[in-house]
Amino acid sequence: MDNNILLKTDSYKISHHQQYPPNTTTVFAYLESRGGDYPEQVFFGLQYILKKHLVGQIVTKESLEQATQFWKEHFDYDIIDKKMWEYIIEKHNGYLPIRIKAVPEGTVVPTKNVLMTIENTDPKCASLTTFLETILLQVWYPITIATNSREIKKILLKGSKRTGDPSLVKTQLHDFGFRGVSSYETSASK
Repeated sequence: MDNNILLKTDSYKISHHQQYPPNTTTVFAYLESRGGDYPEQVFFGLQYILKKHLVGQIVTKESLEQATQFWKEHFDYDIIDKKMWEYIIEKHNGYLPIRIKAVPEGTVVPTKNVLMTIENTDPKCASLTTFLETILLQVWYPITIATNSREIKKILLKGSKRTGDPSLVKTQLHDFGFRGVSSYETSASK
């Protein structure tokens, strides 16, 4: 199983279901830029992550069996929340009961503002929210590349307005780095 979402999380999140207070029904999480080199960020990359990892029938009996074995070997005991995942398979046909809201892709957002929220929509799946955080936080890289590119373009525009033709800027900021990066996703962000 190449796209087993049950394996795509930080290992400590496998035990989150044991750490929430009993009867927790809703978990709400958010993503924000806490700061960096620039006072604002370009939000970009979420749609790709959603379509690649979270759309459709995500959880199956086979993926749960594979993950149960993997996490049991990793921790040396059975820790995965089988009850929740079996419930998702049976009640939701393997679709994830979550709600994700985000600013539109390409939006420039000041630092320390919410870019995206996630929450479970089924009270029996509260720990699903933070379980998915790991995969959703992969958005940091395309946000960084889009933000850096925007800042570079601002510098190029300023210089070209002062010394020449601003219409040439669109050919000044491009990339030949596909062959030198670690993955297709990395190259697509550049």
